[in-house]
Amino acid sequence: MNEEQELLAGTALTVFRLNGQLLGVAEELARPAGLTAARWQVLGAVLREPLPVAGIARAMGITRQSVQRLADVLVAEGLAEYLPNPMHRRAKLVRPTDAGYAAVRRIDPQHAVFSHRLAEALGPDRLHATLEALTRLSAALDALDPDDDG
Repeated sequence: MNEEQELLAGTALTVFRLNGQLLGVAEELARPAGLTAARWQVLGAVLREPLPVAGIARAMGITRQSVQRLADVLVAEGLAEYLPNPMHRRAKLVRPTDAGYAAVRRIDPQHAVFSHRLAEALGPDRLHATLEALTRLSAALDALDPDDDG
């Protein structure tokens, strides 16, 4: 393996581990509100504005089918609702209900505590730099075609 391959492999393994760690934290934070990390993610994606399932999937980087299953569960539990989409007749919009907003608000106090602890442990400047680096990495991956030899 050349150095670039080793760097990519090391980055991928670190991000996979980080994903598992963040999902574990999210599960712990979401549990007292009666949510799972995945349900919290879907609700979080539509807190500011309703989105179609495909839009949520793009924002989260997961499949439309898994978001559809989660959205159906959230709707069945009364935490979200489907709305007509003026841009697309069949692709309904997902929006939290009052109960969905309340569930997310129940997470906020512990989320704030954990966020503060992480910022103290890493330092605010490093936390900003980490977000910036991960955002740039994600954008670069979006721009690359893995099948392109160029």
